[in-house]
Amino acid sequence: MKYIPSVFKKIDWVLFLATVPILAAGLSTMYSFTGDNAFAFRQLLWITASIIVFFTLSMVDMRFLRSRATSIFLFVGSMGILSTVFVIGKVSHGAANWIDLGLFSFQPSDFAKLALIVILAKYFSRRHIEIANIRHIIVSGAYAFIFFALILLHPDLGSSIIVFLIWVGMVMVSGISKKHLFALVALVAIGFTLLWFFAFRDYQKQRIINFVHPLTDVRGSGYNSYQSTVAVGSGEWFGKGVGYGTQSRLKFLPEYQTDFIFAAFSEEWGFVGVVIFFTLYGVLIWRIIVNASRGATNFEILYGAGVAVFFIVHLIINVGMNIHLLPVTGTPLPLMSYGGTHVMTEFIALGTLMAMRRYARPAHKDAVKNEFLGPQ
Repeated sequence: MKYIPSVFKKIDWVLFLATVPILAAGLSTMYSFTGDNAFAFRQLLWITASIIVFFTLSMVDMRFLRSRATSIFLFVGSMGILSTVFVIGKVSHGAANWIDLGLFSFQPSDFAKLALIVILAKYFSRRHIEIANIRHIIVSGAYAFIFFALILLHPDLGSSIIVFLIWVGMVMVSGISKKHLFALVALVAIGFTLLWFFAFRDYQKQRIINFVHPLTDVRGSGYNSYQSTVAVGSGEWFGKGVGYGTQSRLKFLPEYQTDFIFAAFSEEWGFVGVVIFFTLYGVLIWRIIVNASRGATNFEILYGAGVAVFFIVHLIINVGMNIHLLPVTGTPLPLMSYGGTHVMTEFIALGTLMAMRRYARPAHKDAVKNEFLGPQ
C-alpha cells in the first residue's frame, strides 16, 4: 500500500505542487462568469497535455542532450522553423510569429528559447573554465544573435529580448570577467541604439516612448499600460474578489488573459494575493536552482541555471510592464498567461529537469574528464 512507483519518487513534488496554484490562478482570472469561457477551457486542455508531457519526459534519460549532434540538430532545426514563419506565419497583432497547423497554432520562438538553453549549456559545459577568453563569449553570442535576429524580424521584440537575456544570464553563471562584463554593457547600449534607428517598428518605438512619458497618449498607444496600472492599484489590500475585477471583466483592460493577466489577477486578489503569487514563484525558482546545483555534470547545472533565467526574466518583464516599470513587449507570464505553446514549453523545460534528477549525483572523474575533453 505504501509502494510508490520509482518514477514518482524522482519528481520534485515541491516544485510541481508550486505550479498548481499558479495554473489555477491563471484559469480563474481568464474564466468569464458571464458566459464565454473559451479561453479557460482551451487553456485547461493545454495544461492537461503539458502535465502529461512533464511526467513523460521525467522518465527519459536526458544524457543524450550532452551530445554535439543534439546541439547541432536543435540549432539547425530552430533556425529552420523560425525562418518558416516568414513564409507561412500567421499574423497576430501585427506580427507573423505563429504557425497555424489547423487544430492549433504554435509560436516557434518559445521552443527556440529552450533550444538555446540546451545549446549554451552544451557549449559552456566544455569551456566554462576558459570563459575568460573573449572568444567563447563571442561564439556563444553569435548563436544567440542568430535566434535574436530571426525572432526580431518576425517582429517579436519581447521574445527577442528574452533570447538575449537568456544568453546574458548563462554567460554570467558560467563566469565572466569584470572587464568583459563592462564591455557587454557597452555593447548592449550600442546595439539598442542601432536597433532603435534601423530595426524597431514604429509601434515598438511608441511603446518605449510611452514608458518614458506614460501620460502622453493614454487613449491611444499608452492605453494598455495606463489601464494595467489602474487595475493593479484598484485591487488595494484584499482585491475585489474573483470575477469582480471591473477593469478586465468590463473590457477596459485589453488582453487581460495574456499580456496583462497579472494586472487582472492583482485587481481581483489585491496585495495579499500578489504576495502569495510571488511566494509561489519564489518556491518554483528556488527548487529549479536547487535541482540545477545537484546536476551530475556541468551540462545539467548550466541547463538548470538557464531554465531558472528563463522563468525569472519572463516574470520580471511581464510584471514590470504591468506596473509600468518596463515597456510593454508582449511577454507572457509563466504558467499563467493564456497560450498553449508557452505553457507546453515551460513544462518541457521542467520535465527535462526532473529527468536529470534521475542521475543527479557527484559525477565520476571519468565523466567529468569527458565533459571537458571529450571521449578519449
